[in-house]
Amino acid sequence: MSDPSSNPLRVPQDGPLPQFSDISDAHFSDAFDAALAEHLIEIEAIAGESALPTFENTVEAMERAGAALRRVADVFFNIALTDTTPSIQAIEREISPRLASHNNSVLGNAALFARVDGLHATLDRYDGERRELLIRTHRDFVRAGASLGASEKARVQAIDELLATLTTRFAQNLLQETNDFELLVTDEESLDGLPDSVRQAAASEAMSRDKDGFLFTLSRSSITPFLQYSSRRDLRELIYKAYTHCGDNDNAADNKPVVAEIVLLRQERAGLMGFGSHADFKLDNAMAGTPARVHELLDAIWEPAKARVAEEAADLEARIQAGGGNFKLAPWDWFYYTEKVRAERYAMDPDAVKPYFLLQNVMQGAFDVAKRLYGVRFDEVHDLPLYHPDVKSFAVSEADGGQIGWFLVDYFMRPSKRGGAWMSSFQEQSVFDGGTLPVVINCCNFPKADPCLLGMDEVRTLFHEFGHGLHGLLSKVHYRSLSGTSVKRDFVELPSQIMEHWAVEPEVMRSYARHCETGDVIPDELIDKLRRAGQFNQGFATTEYLAASYLDLHWHSGDSGTGDAASVNAEQAAAMRQIELIAEVDPRYRSTYFQHIFASDGYAAGYYAYIWAEVLDADAFQVFADKGIFDAATAASFREHILSRGGTDDPMALYQRFRGQEPTVAPLLAQRGLSG
Repeated sequence: MSDPSSNPLRVPQDGPLPQFSDISDAHFSDAFDAALAEHLIEIEAIAGESALPTFENTVEAMERAGAALRRVADVFFNIALTDTTPSIQAIEREISPRLASHNNSVLGNAALFARVDGLHATLDRYDGERRELLIRTHRDFVRAGASLGASEKARVQAIDELLATLTTRFAQNLLQETNDFELLVTDEESLDGLPDSVRQAAASEAMSRDKDGFLFTLSRSSITPFLQYSSRRDLRELIYKAYTHCGDNDNAADNKPVVAEIVLLRQERAGLMGFGSHADFKLDNAMAGTPARVHELLDAIWEPAKARVAEEAADLEARIQAGGGNFKLAPWDWFYYTEKVRAERYAMDPDAVKPYFLLQNVMQGAFDVAKRLYGVRFDEVHDLPLYHPDVKSFAVSEADGGQIGWFLVDYFMRPSKRGGAWMSSFQEQSVFDGGTLPVVINCCNFPKADPCLLGMDEVRTLFHEFGHGLHGLLSKVHYRSLSGTSVKRDFVELPSQIMEHWAVEPEVMRSYARHCETGDVIPDELIDKLRRAGQFNQGFATTEYLAASYLDLHWHSGDSGTGDAASVNAEQAAAMRQIELIAEVDPRYRSTYFQHIFASDGYAAGYYAYIWAEVLDADAFQVFADKGIFDAATAASFREHILSRGGTDDPMALYQRFRGQEPTVAPLLAQRGLSG
């Protein structure tokens, strides 16, 4: 290891963010080496403590340990997601299994587990956050195999390290496959049907890659409008198949063998832990509790969705025939003909809508909602060090001026950035040991055009991720491990999804939807069309999502996965036949590019969480709808019981304190237009 003073990641950080310009890729390996070694020394000191175990000298000591490692990892993995390089990817491949091994060495420390286990036996002595932290700490040990025999524990640890390598490989393969595809259009005929806003975004993307013409990629912000508006059926098929075959091209970046191995290893680990399947293992630590309860929810929504999507398919087939088309509806036709029907039914002109959704105005609209609901302010600052020129930073404060934290936005797509949209953090909120203020980041992949105009789906995405951001920023707990989004996976989407409701409320839309050229407020007639169109095509939207949720559960049910890469697509097809998915619709994610469940362990056997949380958010928003969307008492209650509490209590208990009852599925079905 080098002299600590020569590495900016190994010296005290002056401010909420490091000086990114001083950090080279080589600094990360050295910083990880030092931080890992330091954490092990801290853990050995706790495990070897001569005094009898107490909450302070064991659980709180563990909470304190590893600060240097967390800091290095937070910086590294945020960069790996947003602005990666070949050397960063090489470090990621090397460090991911090392971190898994390190975690296993901590949670596999018999002396340390004995101390925690002894305290857990006296759980009734504790309440509040101390009780929850002790429960979580003990559960982490048990779920890592601490209570197993030596050989079983060693195998669980080996599996964890293998999975860390495989999930990293899956993500890097997918990024390569996504970046390798480019649809470069240079002739007018190939642009037929595309609105000016879509052409401008494609021209900007081509220019950013030093190419002439109009460039379309596999980013959702690029492929979706192409599929919606391009009249070139051959090109729609080309880009659609490129997207749905990501990681499935029998090349060096093929993810089928990765998927097959991940599934087998997860199943083996679940068996060693005493569970029938990986789904049983994961859901034992979720609100849902069991795969049966998840299936019960999905099935309740699947039947009305299946009926509705069949009606929608028949409508589109009729539209094709009426337009003189002599072909059967295919998946790459769905978006195009849906847009035709939408335009006819609701008189929706994309070039008339998009100019009202200027990115900076939509962002300010989200900020204004937070101010009216919770009294918090977002003020742009220019003195924070940032890792990329596209990133903007904001100081977040209470109405009385008290500092809450910092909020970063990184909204534009680029080849060095993972696809999709997400919230992350460089630092979590806590009070313990002097406390820390949260540093939260929202990442999206909008086209970098001037002006940057969003579609309605992208507006919802921005509000969605902002909801996650508020969950991290408004946390008010003692221990970092329980703060912000450190909640059960099927609860974490509630704060994000409920925010989407405000995006389409007329009162809110009038505040941010102003024409990019004239400054005119969006007309009420257009707002009404957008809201009525919101329930249009919900059979498709619900079906493709639920199909992916069923696919996730299928892979982790314990009855699938032979370890044979050649069987992956057959397994997937069997899962879709089982639910009778119509041929005109694919699951939202096929297995080889299903990042949520194979690029990490986070949503594995948990992709259903979005619809679970949507039941919660539809039910919760009903309170706002009844009492007023900016009702102060309702907003204060939501902040107090949901946003500020993190993982300090059982999620259903928190929800019931806000709502006064358990949620029902009725508001969700009504919201999606599937209730009758």
